[in-house]
Amino acid sequence: MHGVEVRRTPDANRSFPAEAAELTARYAVAYAGRGVVGLGLGGREAEYPPEPFARAFAIAKEGGLASVPHAGEVAGTASIRWARETLRASPSRHGIRAIEDPALVRELAGRGTVLDVCPISNPRTSVVASLAVHPLPSLVAAGVPCSVSTDDPAMFGTDLATDYAAAAELGVKPLQCSEAGGRGARCDEDTRAELARIGADVDRTAAVVASEPR
Repeated sequence: MHGVEVRRTPDANRSFPAEAAELTARYAVAYAGRGVVGLGLGGREAEYPPEPFARAFAIAKEGGLASVPHAGEVAGTASIRWARETLRASPSRHGIRAIEDPALVRELAGRGTVLDVCPISNPRTSVVASLAVHPLPSLVAAGVPCSVSTDDPAMFGTDLATDYAAAAELGVKPLQCSEAGGRGARCDEDTRAELARIGADVDRTAAVVASEPR
């Protein structure tokens, strides 16, 4: 009715057995033609490395789904490397701890790997001390494409507009975030082009409003 399309990336939980993740992957593949586009991996990142879940993500990849695990949020740069090398992740949910390793930042920028960053949730989980010191602007300045997301809106009391406003407060323009989101989206090229058009239209409208005398 509202013209909104929703596509899903169900998460396997790190604290559950690997067999449960494989079952999730099989169900995800079964619904690949009905809106499921990827497989995620959530839960206690620092306590559960990704290696036991490699088979689940292989099932997802073989079924045409994207690998989009949470990595580089609570755990450090090794988590990002593990996710990329073990689970063939791209894009990566979170990934902000990459800032701790300049070589990794250069690699992500060179590959065009999109990080799906959640500026509101990160301070609330104490991943960063405060929004003021969030690494998002440093990652963007280094050439890493960063989309903006909400993590869990109900849990963190946020929505997409609030997270975009937080990114803007850090000096990252909404259009930069929406363009990165388009690059990382799991969709066909027509949809990607439409997302780019919408982002450009909204950016132009915002520029006009900002320039109008008050």
